[in-house]
Amino acid sequence: MANRFDLQNPAAKVAKAAAKGQTYGKATEQMASQSAVPMGASPSDVSASRAARAPKPLSLTAPTERPDEPITAGAPFGAGPNMYQAGIPMANDSQIAMQEIRQIAMMFPNEDLEDLLLRYGME
Repeated sequence: MANRFDLQNPAAKVAKAAAKGQTYGKATEQMASQSAVPMGASPSDVSASRAARAPKPLSLTAPTERPDEPITAGAPFGAGPNMYQAGIPMANDSQIAMQEIRQIAMMFPNEDLEDLLLRYGME
């Protein structure tokens, strides 16, 4: 139960309750099951709290938050750090081709494609 995000806040736990008018023993059974797996807040409550924490999207016409950074920062051309310096992984043409072959092999499995992937260490 410790992995459930909705139960980490004790205030968010829902009190045990049994429906009225049940047959004999069903209310006790329902209360026991709620002890075994406590109920958390309803999903609508959780999503509302997450929406309150989400940052607001910026407008395209909003002023920049990085006035000293060139617009080409992270691009393989122009001023500023290149892709490698910015930490953006660069795939070479052979890696891209092998990824495409892997996807084709998943859609249309055959031994030749599997051998090709194994030969180049992609499987």
